[in-house]
Amino acid sequence: MNEFRIPLGEWAESVVDFITDVFSGFFAVLRAIFAALYDAVDLVLASPPFWAVIIVAVALAFFVRGWKFALGSAVGFLLIVGVDQWENAMDTLALVLVASAIAIAISVPVGILAARSDTASKIIKPILDFMQTMPAFVYLIPALILFRVGVVPGIVATIIFAMAPGVRLTELGIRGVDKEVVEAGQAFGASPGRILRQIQLPLAMPSISAGINQVIMLSLSMVVIAGLVGAGGLGAQVVASLGRVDVGLGFEAGLAVVILAIFLDRLTASFGTRRARRPSRTERAADAASPAASSAPLPPAPASARASQ
Repeated sequence: MNEFRIPLGEWAESVVDFITDVFSGFFAVLRAIFAALYDAVDLVLASPPFWAVIIVAVALAFFVRGWKFALGSAVGFLLIVGVDQWENAMDTLALVLVASAIAIAISVPVGILAARSDTASKIIKPILDFMQTMPAFVYLIPALILFRVGVVPGIVATIIFAMAPGVRLTELGIRGVDKEVVEAGQAFGASPGRILRQIQLPLAMPSISAGINQVIMLSLSMVVIAGLVGAGGLGAQVVASLGRVDVGLGFEAGLAVVILAIFLDRLTASFGTRRARRPSRTERAADAASPAASSAPLPPAPASARASQ
């Protein structure tokens, strides 16, 4: 009994070796694309002086949530500057934005597919369960083999780890749209694509926005793990503080992560709230799906009503 062993690890290693040998060119191109995206975003965030970036962030915070959020954002970002973690924070923010954007670009269409097809939903859900429950450190092993040390393995591991909530909440939001509204659009001759664009997506937007928010939060939670593979930023500072048992450095870098997390969380949540408070846009989408409703003739009045006139 002790001699029996299922060689799952060997099988997984063989699959990774096969992928590495056959698709090495594809992963080299993918690595170059991810690295270029990260460098471009990092250049935009890190090149201007810190006060210019803070002004833009505070203005955005004031626009979406008011002066209290703007003031808190200004204090938080100035605190990051005060502990000399601004460049690391911008590196981390660039990684989070790139990974989140790619994860959202994948998860929303997959969630739409799962909502429109029960078969696809049954196939996708076990995959999402696997992605969410597998320890994030495990993703780094094949990512390191395929993309080498640097920021790209951290981006790839972050994408895989953060995708699941976006898919789940997109599917949940679309499936939660009132069937009578969809049937009304179908009755007026709207195509499935138009129903999706002008009825289902606007009505499901609060749930989709919540999924986007969760994708960004999970991406931020991966910055320390990304620091283990040479991604740099605040994650590298936390890893360095752990290696040196430097409480001060670890606290400063961790506090900078918390400030970024609070800012991005409130910002993305505010966009979802603003959309939810505008029912007129949803009504316009429903009206667009039923153009004949406004031009349809009124039913004739009953004979008794005409006689009384």
